[in-house]
Order: sequence, then structure tokens, then C-alpha cells
Amino acid sequence: MTELRLSEIREAVDGRLIFGDADARVRGVSTDSREAGPSDLFIPLIGERHDAHDFIPDALRAGCRNFIVAREEAAPADGAANVIRVADTTRALLDLARFYIRRFDLKKLAVTGSSGKTTTKEMLSHICGARYRTAKSQANRNNEIGLPLSILDIEAGTEAVVLEMGMYRAGEIDLLADIVRPNVGVITNVGTAHIKNFESRDGIREAKLEIAAYMGPQDALVINATGDDALRAACASGPYRLVKVGNTGKSDFILSGVESDNEKGISFFLEHGEEMQRFFLPILGIHNATNAALAVAAASCVGVSMAEAAKRLSKFTISNKLTGRNGMKVIDDSYNANPDSMRAALDMLETVRGIRKIAVLGDMNELGRRSAEYHRQIGAYAAEKRVDLLIAVGEKAADIAAGARAAKSAPEVLHFESKERALAAMKGILTAGDVILVKGSRGMAMETLVKRILE
Repeated sequence: MTELRLSEIREAVDGRLIFGDADARVRGVSTDSREAGPSDLFIPLIGERHDAHDFIPDALRAGCRNFIVAREEAAPADGAANVIRVADTTRALLDLARFYIRRFDLKKLAVTGSSGKTTTKEMLSHICGARYRTAKSQANRNNEIGLPLSILDIEAGTEAVVLEMGMYRAGEIDLLADIVRPNVGVITNVGTAHIKNFESRDGIREAKLEIAAYMGPQDALVINATGDDALRAACASGPYRLVKVGNTGKSDFILSGVESDNEKGISFFLEHGEEMQRFFLPILGIHNATNAALAVAAASCVGVSMAEAAKRLSKFTISNKLTGRNGMKVIDDSYNANPDSMRAALDMLETVRGIRKIAVLGDMNELGRRSAEYHRQIGAYAAEKRVDLLIAVGEKAADIAAGARAAKSAPEVLHFESKERALAAMKGILTAGDVILVKGSRGMAMETLVKRILE
């Protein structure tokens, strides 16, 4: 973060300095009292379960001396602290990020989608690094708290920033897009993630399109036109330039020749205008060809050539690369799950060589009234992909097991209500030569299974 005076912060958040020195300097922002240092600004957020104003004494003991508060009675008044009072600390964080990002002359790129957005964001920031000093949102910092904190991490000299935008409900991406005002937006797809908060995929589509709400003629929206009907059917055009990535001649970037070389990686061709470029990425998952193509198209909107992008992507890696131990291979795709990403993960499992293919699949959350149907569909898809053994974990995952058992060529299927019972059973099942995919929604914390499998 570049240095800000407290007076600048007070003006940005429409607050009132109630204690301290308006000329004090701030060099970082934290919402975690355990991480707030002497030159940081601590913003205590109020959530459903916790009010971080209660941790102001902890931040003081850690040396922090700059605070924004909504509860004046919680403010430190020992004479050594600088305190700004606001009506809402979460709103103050958003307003500060809005003010801060406008201090920079940046190429601003934003990515959203039901699945693939984190991978596409990572690819896009990696490509942009060929030409620009590039910052990006870290890990899963893609909501109304994480995105502002990612913005406030931007350092002096940064030329481009790639930010991920997530959502649970309509209006959330609009809030983030208003802060960022992206020059380039990317929608990876429109699936069924968080569909319980929407009436239909059409509602999800409209919410994703909020990423373009503040775009003008100089900006571009990059969309996936490779068969995502909910997105293709949308009236996606607007006052911005619409860039379509697909596998037909109607697209601006035409994806073809997608191949998987088992565990070595994936390759494809991308055609744009008169140019044809071959790409190779040393990562698993044929679905990542579309993610990469979207990233290439978005990077081209800020002046990065396809040749530069191909060179950068040839050295790109992601965290779910194969891990091997005791003669087994584990694909850790445990971070999150929805029906679209589950299918993509099962496609990935199919490409890896092994004696047995084992899918360990947990609950998919927030799928609404059709949740059981979506889970059964995933079980049927696992059978279609000729998984040898399906281990379903969790209450909802019982329907994954049911869908697999009902398939014409059903694999061996086991279902366990808990991870502990699944793990106990797996100890006597897993053996050398197995390829094991582990995936489930964030609430399932399936990464704990991966850790135990690899021990």
C-alpha cells in the first residue's frame, strides 16, 4: 500500500476525527486485530456473529495506533491513538478502496463466473505480467471484504490489476464493479452455483452481467460463447465492446484443436483475425483451455499479444496439480464445488493414467430446491466417465451415490455421512496405482481428506 495521511482517509470515508493526529501516516489496512501493526489502520467489522470492535485492545497491544470505528465507546482514548468515527465500518472499507484505486493509472481487469474464475484470474494476471507490473486479488478475496483489501494492497508502480468478483446474491457484483470500474470484464460462464438465491440461471446471468454496469465505449466485456446457453442467450451487448470467445466462426477468438496429453498438460489453438496461435499449458483439465482462451482474449484488450500470452502460459501452474505418494496420485480440487466444476474435475480425472480412478465427492451447497437432482446428475456423470470407485461424503452426497448406482454401468459406490468414516474406510481401500480426485463445497473442508490420504 502507498502511504496515506489520516486526513485523506477521513475524507474518503466521510468520517470524523475524534482523537489523534490528522497528519499521521498509514501504510497498511487490516480487518484482523492479530495482523494490525504500528503503521496500519485497523477497521473493526461487524458481522453476524462477531463485532471486531471487541478486539481493539488486542490491536493496541500489537502496536496499532490508527483506527476507524463505528462504536465511539469502543475507541481507544489513551492519547496515543488516531481514531476516525464513521456510521458503518464495512461501508468505510468499501469507500476507502474506491478512493485508493483511483489514485493509480491502472489497467483494471475483473473476472467473474459460476466456475473457473479463480483459475482464469490467475492465468490473466500471469499473462499481463508479460508487459505490465501486475497485481491481483489473493486466494479467495473476491467479496465485499476481500476485494477492497486486495485493492488496498496495490503498491506504487503497479500498472495493471486483475481482480476476482464473487457473489451470492444479486447486486453484489454491482457493488464491487462500482468500486473498481473495470476496463475489461470477463464472465467465464453462467452455471448453477448459489442458485438457491436466484429464481433461475437467468437471474444468475443478470447478476454476472453487473460486472459491465459501469463500462463505457473504451471498455470491453469478454464472454464465453462455447455453448453456455444462459450466457449466449443474454442481451450481453452494451455501450462497451463485446468480445466473444467460442468454437465457431461467429466468435472473435476461435478455440479449436483442444487436446490433453494426459498428465503433461493441455494444448489448443486460438484464432483471432488473421492470426493463429498454438498454446500449451502444463496443467490438468481440458476445461482449462476455455479458461485460458478467455484470459488471452482479455489480455489482448490491454495490448498483450497472443504470442506473448502463449509464452507466459507455457510456464503457468495451478495448485491442483497432481501430488504423488506411496504409488498413488491425488488431484486436490477440494477448494469448492458446484455442478459445473464437478463435471470439469471428473473430466480431469479421466485424463490421468492409473490402475483405478477414484472420485471422492462431497456435498455441493447452496443449490436450492433442485439440489438432490443436481447431486444425482453428478453421480450419473461419474459413472459415465467410468470412475472405478465413487466415495460420496456428506448428507447431500447421498444423492451423488444414488445417481451413480442408478447408472447403466454403475461403478462401485460407497457413501459416508462424515469425512471421518470415509477416511477410516479409505485406509483399507486405497492402494498403489490409484488416481484419487477429491472435491466438495468449501463448507465440507475436503482438503482435510487430502492431507490424511497423503500422510
